[in-house]
Amino acid sequence: MILATIRIMVAPPRRSEALEILNRAAERTRVQPGCLSCRIYHDEQVEAIFMVEEVWSSQDDLDRHLRSDDYRHVLFVTEMAVEPPEIRFQTISHSAGIEIIEKARGCSKG
Repeated sequence: MILATIRIMVAPPRRSEALEILNRAAERTRVQPGCLSCRIYHDEQVEAIFMVEEVWSSQDDLDRHLRSDDYRHVLFVTEMAVEPPEIRFQTISHSAGIEIIEKARGCSKG
C-alpha cells in the first residue's frame, strides 16, 4: 500500500479555482483501479493550505495514476502554490487499528 500526500499553499485569489480543480480530479481518481482512497483536506487554521491524500494498492497503480491527465491537473494546482509544495510517497507494509490502542493501554476486548 502507498500513501501519497501533497500539501499546497495557494494564494487567496486562486483558492476557489484550486479547490474546484482538486475536487474534480479527486472524483475521477477515486474510481481508478487500485485507488483505495482519495481525499482533499482544507486546513481550517491556515485557509491557504490544501492537502491531497491518496492511498494506492500498488506501485503500478500509483505509477499509472501519476501519468494520468487527472494527476496533470493536480500538478497544475501545485504550480499555483505560493511556496514549494510538500510531496510525500510512503510505502506501508502493515496497517492496524484500534487493537494497537487496546494493547498499549492494557485493554482487552470484552
